Amino acid sequence: MRFGVSMRAVGDDFAAKCRRAEELGYDVITVPDHLGAPAPFPALVAAAAATERLRVGPMVLNAPFYNPALLARDIESTVAVTGGRFDLGIGAGHMKSEFDDAGLPWWPAKRRIEYLDHTLTELRRRLGKLPPLLIAGNSEGVLRLAAEHADIVGFSGLKQAPGRPPGTFQLATPDELAGRVEFVRSHATQAQQYNVLVQKVVVAEDPVPVLDKWHPEYRGEDLLRAPQILAGTVERITTELRNREQRFGFDYVTVFGPMMADFAAVIAEFRRPESTRSPA
Repeated sequence: MRFGVSMRAVGDDFAAKCRRAEELGYDVITVPDHLGAPAPFPALVAAAAATERLRVGPMVLNAPFYNPALLARDIESTVAVTGGRFDLGIGAGHMKSEFDDAGLPWWPAKRRIEYLDHTLTELRRRLGKLPPLLIAGNSEGVLRLAAEHADIVGFSGLKQAPGRPPGTFQLATPDELAGRVEFVRSHATQAQQYNVLVQKVVVAEDPVPVLDKWHPEYRGEDLLRAPQILAGTVERITTELRNREQRFGFDYVTVFGPMMADFAAVIAEFRRPESTRSPA
């Protein structure tokens, strides 16, 4: 099991936060690729410079934001200056508002997926061997590419809300997410890691009141069973991680920066020798 933390902000304390993530037992630092968030490549270089062993990578690049030739240059340079500790996370893009803000065309999903495929082809042509490749998404088109090409498949566990503006999401149900996993397995051409991006971590004896307030569209009791949520005592969450690894194959878990400290106790418990582990 690998554990990652997604940093959404870069400030004067960014290097200290990265070092703290390393001390807490995390394996990977990622940053998103959204307008209003840090520029991915300089942030990742800074994260690698501040740490000794952590891998770094975008979670994930929006392929239609980039010219493949220029992107290849950024990737090659970042691999070099991070000492090879770079994972390439990429997807087809999903936030129409950001494309509008940047003055970029918002293509239909089919064309964005085709552009992602084109980008991967161009990157291989220019770079030869790619860094460890993570492809993330929820649609069959993106997951088919992930199954065929990725070292790591990223499952967001989010789906477009019907009748809402593009980029408005709902949580996929456990059965829906299991279906996405099975789709990838049935099309996979190599052994792969499966990453899940956890939307909320609540470490508490009774997490339901917090979950009730977190998302008004869902009941806290229902969220306890959502694969995108981890809630309960450290021991319960640890057990749930093992259950989800068995059911879904999730062997790489990413949480958001504000949850980093709370989730560290789960990492420690998960890695504790079984003979000394607390009862669930």
